[in-house]
Amino acid sequence: MVDEVLIIRNTPREGPGLLEEILKEKAIKYTILDWDGKQTPPSLKDYKALVVLGGPDSANDDNDKIKNELILVRQALNENMPYLGICLGLQILVKAAGGEVIKSPVKETGLRDPDNQYFQVSLTQRGRQDDLFNGLDASLPLFHLHGETVEITKDMELLAEGKYCRNQIVKVGHNAYGTQGHFEVTTEMLEYWTQEDPDLTTLDTELLKKDFASLQDSYTQTGRQLFENFLKIAGF
Repeated sequence: MVDEVLIIRNTPREGPGLLEEILKEKAIKYTILDWDGKQTPPSLKDYKALVVLGGPDSANDDNDKIKNELILVRQALNENMPYLGICLGLQILVKAAGGEVIKSPVKETGLRDPDNQYFQVSLTQRGRQDDLFNGLDASLPLFHLHGETVEITKDMELLAEGKYCRNQIVKVGHNAYGTQGHFEVTTEMLEYWTQEDPDLTTLDTELLKKDFASLQDSYTQTGRQLFENFLKIAGF
């Protein structure tokens, strides 16, 4: 094993964003694998942590891409490898560990909820005690882009919950985490997403960019702290 992070990218438009910036700043090696399920799965022995990003797929899809991704994540769990899943990466984690992925009661998109308030997630009591949230407030701003949610098992821990979609940040085992929302978004990513993502193109693009600019300082500070905490948990 080397001190390197393996990042699974499920679609070209959803890259590691802020996480990649931090990896570069800390001179931590990383490999981004564009996942289609057809390539030979990499040996996890060559890596110290696994990150699975978002994408338009469903963890319930019956195809080689998702089936092989579930196998890879189960292997990571069996080997007690530090794991971070974002959006689809959370759903893959939960399904790989025995939970379910279902339609979300509310399709959460962008920065504003159905009441036109900014999306927030609130840490549970267990979340307040977890090292992933060291130095962070009990309520966190985030960006959403999902139409499905997860149902967790009694062996999983709910670390943060939302108003409309309850299971927002989940922990499996000792060091596997998944977040339904996106803490990795940068200005450049948002510009790309508003042009390419079919759900975001239906929103008021100018308002979305204005909202992001007004929240960017606190949003970025939160994302940086969370990702740096994960890297510490992973032993970097």
